[in-house]
Amino acid sequence: MAKRILVVGGVAGGASAAARVRRLDEHAEVIIFEKGPHVSFSNCSLPYHLSGIVENSDSLVLMNPDIFKNRYNIDARVNSEVVKINRGEKTITVNDVVTGKTYEESYDKLILSPGASPIRPGNIEGINQPNVFTVRNVVDIEKLNAYVKNKNIKDVAVIGGGYIGVEVAENLRLANYNVSLVEFANQIMAPFDYDMAQILHKEMVDHGVNLIVDDGLATIGEGYIETQSGKKIDAQAVVLAIGVRPETKLAEEAGLEIGDTGAIKVDGNYVTNDKDIYAGGDAIEVYHRLLHKPTRLALAGPAQKQARAVADHIYGIPSRNLGVIGSSSIHLFDLNAASTGLNARTADSAGFSYDSVYIMPGDKVGLMPNSNVLHFKLVYETPTGRILGAQAIGKGNVDKRIDVIATMITMNGTLEDLKDVELTYSPMLGTAKDVVNHAALVALNQLSGKYREVKVSEVRDLVENNAFIIDAREKNEYAAGHFKNAVHIPLSEFRERLDEIPTDQPVYIHCRSGQRSYNMVMALQNLGYNNVFNMSGSYLGINLYEYFNDLITGREKIVTEYNFK
Repeated sequence: MAKRILVVGGVAGGASAAARVRRLDEHAEVIIFEKGPHVSFSNCSLPYHLSGIVENSDSLVLMNPDIFKNRYNIDARVNSEVVKINRGEKTITVNDVVTGKTYEESYDKLILSPGASPIRPGNIEGINQPNVFTVRNVVDIEKLNAYVKNKNIKDVAVIGGGYIGVEVAENLRLANYNVSLVEFANQIMAPFDYDMAQILHKEMVDHGVNLIVDDGLATIGEGYIETQSGKKIDAQAVVLAIGVRPETKLAEEAGLEIGDTGAIKVDGNYVTNDKDIYAGGDAIEVYHRLLHKPTRLALAGPAQKQARAVADHIYGIPSRNLGVIGSSSIHLFDLNAASTGLNARTADSAGFSYDSVYIMPGDKVGLMPNSNVLHFKLVYETPTGRILGAQAIGKGNVDKRIDVIATMITMNGTLEDLKDVELTYSPMLGTAKDVVNHAALVALNQLSGKYREVKVSEVRDLVENNAFIIDAREKNEYAAGHFKNAVHIPLSEFRERLDEIPTDQPVYIHCRSGQRSYNMVMALQNLGYNNVFNMSGSYLGINLYEYFNDLITGREKIVTEYNFK
């Protein structure tokens, strides 16, 4: 007898599970229920409709019910909200959103993929005004886009600096709106460490976004918002992007178990506490393979894998559940940014013994057109050298580099493994010693005690306390901007000027990107100096770290002039 498989939710997880079922079983009856008007749409592409990068919102819909039926013999029902699971009878109750009528459908197996809904706090004045929007589906983005265009809106406030908030802010700015982004934490983009986030902060400010961090939304007024610190910001439209909440109501009311994270609890095969009900996607909690505990991860890639695993399990096909590590990427104005695994902040709060390196080599051979700096931070466990995570920001292929690290983490790779991994090389695409190999070599030197560095976050204190800092760049570079107390001793001259370098106090050395200063550090150590440090990030990275906070606080700069070239 043919199986009857019902799927609740028709976006990434649900649609993929249904399609996989069909590939495994031509005879199964498969029905998808989606409460909205669209099934299988590109959720992650929604913000790009605001700038016109995705010109027609219809393009966001990847499939419609007719395509599902004709190509896959899957019955995809839109405007059909599942309002109840009747576990005893193995049926669901469905409400036809258009007609208001309800009906029941029986199942052999039920797959829940209801996703997550945007958080809309109820305790903020003005939160329910018609000019306040969230972004979850095609209808949401069409409403927002129509409102800002038809009402001739000039000023938009985006609340929340995660992926959706940043992408919405970027695309509204590309469409020439005045955009303010308000983030409660002290940085945007939580997967990135504070030092790396400063590069993203500068990028947003440089492109005209009014970025406000370490502050939250207090009130939405008529034509403005007010923050918790009392800032009043012009805003005729407001977009809430402060996070999402798993859609668990249906599961809870059916007596399905909810985990400690507030999402649906499933086993390693994505089965709930009812053997005939599966769940996947943004609504479930997953196992974090590095933190060794349940977590939530609203990403399309893991949802797709879960969907396949669910369908396979229904048909007795085994699959491995390796847990998640959290790999993601974003394009922001002229920069690309990506991260995977643990950042230093998370590793620290989880109690890891760890260290990190921050390097900035070129993303391709320097004499090639469009060669640019690639900012790369690698986090590793001490003393084992096990790779824990990485972050990369630049104009080039940061995703390629982070994908390598994600692969190494999945394979329980170490710095030694990363050092030896063989990667492709072309002058137009990369360097013979790729960024990831370079990071592993620097980290191994640090781990073995051959090399010491100070982080970008420590440099302000060094300057303010008049530490002995050597600027190893050339005269023209020094003249274009330097640390206020730096002693200028170029790499090309230091061997003749050793009498100027003290042996009775720590010596901190920098250049532009860390390469020349590293060579001076190693040479001085070979000459008997035992208290020398490379300055992580060097002049470029430290300028990027300092700039945004200098800008918003008006504090005194530690450099004579910024230099980002």
